[in-house]
Amino acid sequence: MSDMRLKGDEANSFLEDQRYRRFDDGVGLNLDSLSESDRGRIDWVRDLIERSAARPPRFLCFGLHEWAMVYKTDRIRHETTPLRLDRTEIDQVVESNAIHCTHHDAFRFFTEAARPLNTVQPGREERANNEQFGCVHFNMDLYRWCYKLNPWIGSELIYDCFRLAIEARILDMKASPYDVSQYGYDAIEVETAEGRELYRTEQRALYEKGQPIARRLLAECKRLLAQRALPVYSCGETGLDGAGEKKL
Repeated sequence: MSDMRLKGDEANSFLEDQRYRRFDDGVGLNLDSLSESDRGRIDWVRDLIERSAARPPRFLCFGLHEWAMVYKTDRIRHETTPLRLDRTEIDQVVESNAIHCTHHDAFRFFTEAARPLNTVQPGREERANNEQFGCVHFNMDLYRWCYKLNPWIGSELIYDCFRLAIEARILDMKASPYDVSQYGYDAIEVETAEGRELYRTEQRALYEKGQPIARRLLAECKRLLAQRALPVYSCGETGLDGAGEKKL
């Protein structure tokens, strides 16, 4: 939390960072040092979360984005993890199912042959028009955005976003065409009706778990922005993609 105070001799080391100052009750964040760039980044995250939360969650993707990333290619992204199906079987799964990926950072890794098969073509600039909280990867991104707002966001929230991202990534890879048994996980065989239903159940559970965390991050963004009047931006105007995303 940005109103937390640190006490004791070790707290003085934070004063070497201009984002901190001494208060009567200890050392804490100096909200007056929030730059316009910081505020723009915070407002971009606020706008993205609000618009994505207003959109109904979708539970139709069945984790097929990882399959689309190895469709009709000899290359695999996770080179140290073997595939659990052969190439022909993977191609058949992709071709026999509709691909519904709304997340740009997953879609951009689709093979050239898989891209036209996706029902949407999510670009970076249209992120706020496509993101929705049913997406496993977007729930992972709560940690990404939270970490980018450090130190203005409390470490407890960053930790909770990190734990959610781990759970999301585990679900992501269990439903992939990779053999994750070496990591102690059983595959969710989304190539079967039973596997798709299991994936949807776990996807819904992740969505429910992530919603309170997303609301906390949104509340923190609003609280920081309320410290001083700031024009409200829409997702494409503040330049976070230019100021932040290219560094990922």
